[in-house]
Amino acid sequence: MDRLRIGIAGVGHLGNLHAKMLAQIPTADFVGVYDLDHERARSVAAEHRTKAFESLDDLLGKIQALSIATVTRNHFDVGRRAVAAGVHLFIEKPITATIDEARTLLQEAEARGCKVQVGHIERFNPAILALEPYRIAPLFIESHRLAQFNPRGSDVAVVLDLMIHDIDLILSLVRSPVERIDANGVAVVSPSPDIANARLQFRNGCVANVTASRISQNKMRKMRLFQKDAYISIDFAQGLAEVFRLVDEQTPGLKPTMLLGKIDQGQRKRVIVYEQPDVKDVNALKFELEAFIRAVLQNTEPPVPGREGLQALEVAQEILQKIEQQTVSMA
Repeated sequence: MDRLRIGIAGVGHLGNLHAKMLAQIPTADFVGVYDLDHERARSVAAEHRTKAFESLDDLLGKIQALSIATVTRNHFDVGRRAVAAGVHLFIEKPITATIDEARTLLQEAEARGCKVQVGHIERFNPAILALEPYRIAPLFIESHRLAQFNPRGSDVAVVLDLMIHDIDLILSLVRSPVERIDANGVAVVSPSPDIANARLQFRNGCVANVTASRISQNKMRKMRLFQKDAYISIDFAQGLAEVFRLVDEQTPGLKPTMLLGKIDQGQRKRVIVYEQPDVKDVNALKFELEAFIRAVLQNTEPPVPGREGLQALEVAQEILQKIEQQTVSMA
């Protein structure tokens, strides 16, 4: 079996989770970890039976791929050094702190033949994977991502910390350029917005209303999709998808979870069905790391390529600009 020599830069809370997953993946040769906090690196390395490297360059010289789980402001510097060493990149979201950094990093990665995958983990949520058999063509989307305050993520605005998950997912579902953005937000307990709402209008007519907050009493990670003849509800926390569809009564192989009613108007008799698609028993983080490793070993495009991470960042940054403009106009 081919195995990919891979390491981790940054082994805080998220990096430690990466280490736990890589230690379980048969196609990963987990070479070691690096962190500015050397004691932390040694502790994580001992826990997962790998090596702690004293310098990033030492680690880069031993690996083919690097998982970057540092704070966002360091993504660009670490990624650039890895690419200069010919190392493929898995980068936690957001891809970098700025659009210019992302563009530069991707240009240099392409020039060196290095693959880049961005860690937009909700693409691998069991609820999303369960929808693969369905045709997804939303005309209206509503999402809510609410969390209790955690200083660990407050180095960036809530748009880059939480909302970007839904931005990326919405862009992947709609597959149409964004033509207009309206947004509002408030900085409550940190210097940058802690709660934000954005309305995205797409060229194909779809509209998405996106809300994110990190000062909520209760957690929520939900999205609702409305499209012709269907309504889809997604609960990311529970890994649950529910589908309400209007279909022909004689649809071959139709086996709904529940029949909700009939519509006799028109030439065709149609029924409203409720379906709860089968959910894959997968760990989303492990699944996305496996997908990255497979893409490198098989020389295929990663499932969330760097350019899509850049697109999500571009939308997120425009949302932040709109919030800033709104704040200035109200001052």
